[in-house]
Amino acid sequence: MVLSRGLYHRLTMPSPSRPQRRADAETRPTERPRQPWSPASGALPRWVAEELARVTPKGKLEGAVEALTTAAKDFADGRLGKAYEAAESAKKLSPRDATAREVMALSAYRMGRWDSALRELRAFRRMTGETLHLPVEMDVLRALERPEDVEKAWAVLRRHGGRRGTMDEGRVVYGSYLLDRGREREAWQVTNPKRMSVDAEESELRVWYVASRAAAQLGDKATARRIYQAIERADTAFPGLDELDRVISS
Repeated sequence: MVLSRGLYHRLTMPSPSRPQRRADAETRPTERPRQPWSPASGALPRWVAEELARVTPKGKLEGAVEALTTAAKDFADGRLGKAYEAAESAKKLSPRDATAREVMALSAYRMGRWDSALRELRAFRRMTGETLHLPVEMDVLRALERPEDVEKAWAVLRRHGGRRGTMDEGRVVYGSYLLDRGREREAWQVTNPKRMSVDAEESELRVWYVASRAAAQLGDKATARRIYQAIERADTAFPGLDELDRVISS
């Protein structure tokens, strides 16, 4: 269900066409911008291995590469507990490697281990300065019922920006958070689609979904239905359509 906590059970990868902006001016910059990558691929791209080599003592590099490769394969196969443990082993061998923190964070997130996920997400953001996983961080804070921190994280994302997919996911999480708190008008303002096309990205459809919920809760069933139909035209198998239909029809 799209509005539930833990909504990133499928990683959304950012488009490489736009540069990732830095999340905090005081964070240590990476030696070069990180490339789009998902541990769900099950393999380590060359640049990940090269980054690992730059920050790992030579005597520990082989073990770190092996552990991180195992973590990526386990993550891709859904063995999240094993992925976390393997990534943690890589972290112990190479504490300065951001990718190990990333795999730990995303594995913990998918398992609902909110405290561990938050710790590693923040470590990843400090180490890289990237906004890429700020929406995930916001969703964890939402699950931990820390509304002030959700607001702060949303403010950071708005201030520093990010790739289109990252900003879309931020709107999904923040809009869902606002609906949780009975702030339907604000949720609509955050997610209101200016235009809707059949070739929309999946992240855009999730924004529309929250917008449709917001419109329905505001009593504007006609707008909610129009957005629902736009989602259906773009993806008839989009998760949560049946539930959204019930919400609009109730």
